[in-house]
This record gives sequence, C-alpha cells and structure tokens, in this order.
Amino acid sequence: DYESKYSTDAEGEGMAPNARVWRVYLDEAGHFDMDMVESIRDTVDIILVFAGLFSAVVSTLVGQASTALRPDYSHVTAALISELITIQRAMVAGTVVGVVPPSMLNLDSPFIASSADRWVNGLWFVSLTFSLATALLSVLVKQWMQAYISPIFGTPHFQSRVRHFRYVGMQEWHVPLITGMLPILLHLALLLFFAGLIVLLFTL
Repeated sequence: DYESKYSTDAEGEGMAPNARVWRVYLDEAGHFDMDMVESIRDTVDIILVFAGLFSAVVSTLVGQASTALRPDYSHVTAALISELITIQRAMVAGTVVGVVPPSMLNLDSPFIASSADRWVNGLWFVSLTFSLATALLSVLVKQWMQAYISPIFGTPHFQSRVRHFRYVGMQEWHVPLITGMLPILLHLALLLFFAGLIVLLFTL
C-alpha cells in the first residue's frame, strides 16, 4: 500500500523531484526489472555454458577434419618408396627399368578434396561460427544486464529518468529479441553439426 508507505505530497509538490509518484514508480519498476533480469540471466547462463562446451568439442573435430582438405604427403612418400623398391627388384632380376610403371602419386600431383570432406568441413565450420556467435552475444547480454541494474544515485525523479532511459535503450538495442534468438542460434549450430556428422558417417 503506497499510500501508507509514502507520505502524501504537499500541495503543488506532486511532480517535485522527491514526489511520491517517483518513489512509487521506482518501487514498481524495481520489481519488474529484477524479475526480467533474473529471467534473462538464467537463460543466458545456461546457453553460455553449453555454447562454450559445444564450441570446444566442434573445434577439436574441425581441427582433425580439416586435415582432409590438405594434401597428405605421407601417401606420396609411400607410393614413391614402393616405386623405388619395384625398380630395385627389377634391377636385381635384370629386367629393364623402363618397363616399371611410374607411381601415380608424386609431389606434382594435383590434390582435390572429396566432396564429402568439403561438405563436412563446411557444415562444421558454420556450426562453430554460430556457436561462437552465441557465446559472444551471451556475454554481451550479461554485460548489458549488469549495466542495466547498476545503482543510480540522486533524487527519485532523477533515478526514474535514468531508469527509463536505460529501459528505452535496451528496447532500442533489441536486447530481449537477441536473448530470445540465442537458443535458435545454438539449435542451428547443433543441426549443422549433426548434418556434418551424418555425412562423415556415410563415408566410413
């Protein structure tokens, strides 16, 4: 009951810096802000932890999968050694060395990654990008929330104006919308990761 909690303003002081209307506004806004901030923080904390763990897993797998996009010179070395052994055997047997077929692999052989490898790496790189973007936006939202509820000093009228300025700024920066999109980004990252995993399994 604000009528009993705050004394009635003197005549002509209804909009003064210390008027009851500003103190009532601060009380109501304070309850609203705390509920909103706690809800956003709980959501962001869960998403941030999951996005961090997921990014670590995908980063490890991407590091291994990306090797398929580069030439594997160990295969070239093995092919050249096999050719050398064949030549030595031909020389021992008295066979003409020129009839020994050359290796199909050499340092000048063009390298083209398979379509499956390109798909797997593409899907996982995009998945990792979405996951890292989710983590970055989660950190920014937490910083916005911390700044939003930071203490305000001054008269009730001044505090009310600053609080309203912060609330309008948060709406203009679409913080609630960004918070609502964080799970969607994370779901997209998961779907892309599983799509890449399915492609990889079909190549085994």
